[in-house]
Amino acid sequence: MDSSDSDFDVLIVGAGISGIGMAAHLEMHCPDKRYAIVERRERIGGTWDLFRYPGVRSDSDMHTLGFVFEPWRHEKSIADGSSILEYLDRIVDERGIRENIRFGLRVETADFDSATARWVVTVVTAEGERKRLTANWLYLGSGYYDYDEPYDPGFELGDFQGEVVHPQFWPDDLAYEGKNVVVIGSGATAVTIVPAMAERAAKVTMLQRTPTWMFSRPARDRLANFLRKVLPSETAYKITRWKNVVMQDVGFKRAQTKPEQVKEFLTKKMQEHLGDSYDANSFTPPYDPWDQRLCLVPDADLFEAIKRGDAQVVTGRIARFAPEAVVLEDGSEIPADILVTATGLKLAVVGKIAVSVDGDPVDFSQRFYYKGCMFSNLPNLAVVFGYLNASWTLRADLNAAYVCDVLNLMDAKGADIAAPALSQAEEDALEEDDIFDFSSGYIQRSKAIMPRNAVGFPWRLNQDYRVDRKQMKSDPIDDGILHFKALPHAPADDAAPARSPATRTAS
Repeated sequence: MDSSDSDFDVLIVGAGISGIGMAAHLEMHCPDKRYAIVERRERIGGTWDLFRYPGVRSDSDMHTLGFVFEPWRHEKSIADGSSILEYLDRIVDERGIRENIRFGLRVETADFDSATARWVVTVVTAEGERKRLTANWLYLGSGYYDYDEPYDPGFELGDFQGEVVHPQFWPDDLAYEGKNVVVIGSGATAVTIVPAMAERAAKVTMLQRTPTWMFSRPARDRLANFLRKVLPSETAYKITRWKNVVMQDVGFKRAQTKPEQVKEFLTKKMQEHLGDSYDANSFTPPYDPWDQRLCLVPDADLFEAIKRGDAQVVTGRIARFAPEAVVLEDGSEIPADILVTATGLKLAVVGKIAVSVDGDPVDFSQRFYYKGCMFSNLPNLAVVFGYLNASWTLRADLNAAYVCDVLNLMDAKGADIAAPALSQAEEDALEEDDIFDFSSGYIQRSKAIMPRNAVGFPWRLNQDYRVDRKQMKSDPIDDGILHFKALPHAPADDAAPARSPATRTAS
């Protein structure tokens, strides 16, 4: 990277869904802003480039995991990883975003200099060389989990002589044809891997300590495909997107208000799919639906693999690992040539970047979320943490549109700094809420490092897209909480031209 090309209006961290979405919103609504995306990998895609395990796919429909501004045109709405990468590649090429991406740069530190209203960002190349970038605004689209280190449950592999792989670091040359595979875990990753590997392995066993609520739906959305034939693609996409948003929201809220009814519905559907292969012990979780994220089984592929005898689900606790088997506490043994440890993710805050303001480290666990986007008393910084009960991109679109509105209002006001102000007295008066009301292991393990959450908007990260969408559009940007400041000695020729706030986009 040319050292002269190092100062930007907006610096975006991460070239996955969140970062690409922010860049596209800037191109549409802040075209005068100079931005760059720094990406530690050599390709775009983030999660969808990282995960290479068999069958990798979305567990959300692509009409909501896709962006509000770019229709999803594939026949399958539950898409495989390669189709999602094609979608993202097309966006960065057609919208002129790729030329603004700097690959192979890992962000190490970010310090906000109040005197100049610039983030001073240290990036490290693959060769270990450090470079300095500066920007007025920092947008973190770096995801929510640790790319370097997955969750380690502490298995003592003992005498096991086979191969052990983790989905986050899948080897390109793993040969599993005719092998016995044991996938440890019962989350979305395991539910994806098991039917995909069952097509070539001798037998695949999903070994779970606790069952997971699952539901099946067709990978193809018939209504979406019909609408696309009779309506312009943008119109068909909007209708399908909103239909899926409402259905998801209604389903989630029904699980909260009538959990027993939802349990009966999900159980009946699994019984219908599995027939004689249904085992209540392995498909009846000890918690209510949506206490943890439901696992999607598109086209019932996992259930079909079980009925064929190519896969099985075993519920039990591991006692030890034998040379060619997993031994359970009840004494039973599961033959294993390959172990896949689909045991979950390790969450990370702001991509493990050391963030500071004027040299003082920022402890995000002591900051309150502001509109699910910014943080109390932290200037010119926004993040994306998507929904746990809906598609990630729904939040990413909302946050990107909001930041564009803030940037345009800053220009109109001649401001250099925008920060959500929260006094100590106001903070003491806030009633705190559980940031994530989910019992999933990866959520519970991470609570100590997560930012704080209040009961009332705007000091919270909400889990209700329809409410967020309404509030983010109707509430004024200049709400008396978001404080704007102009530098007293900013050179006149550096001042941004004044513009009217942009019209908000429909996310």
